[in-house]
Amino acid sequence: MKKRYTALFAAVFTVSMIAGCGTSNSADQGTTAKAQPSAEQSKGSGQRGEAAPTFTLKNLAGEDVAVEAKGKPYIINFWATWCPPCQAEIPDLAAFHAAHKDAVDFYAVNLQEDAAPVQKFMQERKADLPVVLDTKGTAATLYGVRAIPTTVVVDKEGKVAYRKTGGVTKEELEDVIGKL
Repeated sequence: MKKRYTALFAAVFTVSMIAGCGTSNSADQGTTAKAQPSAEQSKGSGQRGEAAPTFTLKNLAGEDVAVEAKGKPYIINFWATWCPPCQAEIPDLAAFHAAHKDAVDFYAVNLQEDAAPVQKFMQERKADLPVVLDTKGTAATLYGVRAIPTTVVVDKEGKVAYRKTGGVTKEELEDVIGKL
């Protein structure tokens, strides 16, 4: 009997690591974020080949950060501190950002968490990533994010070149960026 539960736990854990985390508890309780795109925002839905929707969120210091094409490729990674696959990919994301921050913009879009616990999480992991806070889920809604982590790579013209739900590695990101 104990072996059966161990096998079941291992299978569930493996599936959750591969597929990523679902939505937060607030979504499970029937409260979903609504995106209210402004007139200047792109019309895309964050799918490959489409124009990447633009948005503005606050960083951990409370400053507005516009997430949009600025003449170079950029990466958007939707994540949360409570998500095991998100936690697992943080070192690779930080290493990629450190190696490519002059050539590629990076936005670690934290979903529906307050600044203080997110900042503590990043400090504990010594992860130097530019974090913006999607406290209402607006950006995630614009991009149709259904599970986290979700990573989107946008080319310098503002078109979505790559999208992956589930953990991503430094090598995968370098491969995608190398082909742009």
